[in-house]
Amino acid sequence: MRRDAPYLNAQIESLIPVVVGLGTDIVEIARIAKMIERHAETFINRIYTPEEIKYCQKRKHCYEAFAGRWAAKEAIMKVLGTGFVKGIGWLDIEILNEKSGQPFVNIRGGAGEYAEKIGIDEFLITISHCKAYATATAIGIRNDI
Repeated sequence: MRRDAPYLNAQIESLIPVVVGLGTDIVEIARIAKMIERHAETFINRIYTPEEIKYCQKRKHCYEAFAGRWAAKEAIMKVLGTGFVKGIGWLDIEILNEKSGQPFVNIRGGAGEYAEKIGIDEFLITISHCKAYATATAIGIRNDI
């Protein structure tokens, strides 16, 4: 065994991200569509940021996009392990997309403060949907660099 092997192993291990939390959610698209139809702007503005609204409204199947973001926000809350408690709200979590289409998470406010407190440096998120359901899975990562 090389003398410097423990040192090298420690260096390599410090580059490996650590999973802090995992969350998943599934929602019926029709349920979100009914909420939007029934409560319109009141509902949309309470749940989604202006950038999320703009993205979803541009989609041919906008209800699927809104439902996907709903599921993503719920999945992030499960990663945090808090639920939507006092000081953490829907607008603290924003789901946007890279030009490639890959979703990413912006987190701020109470949710951002709590994520920092428990050591989450970034979130990985995936969203999928079919005609009836939207689902999302989120992973909270701590980068030990």
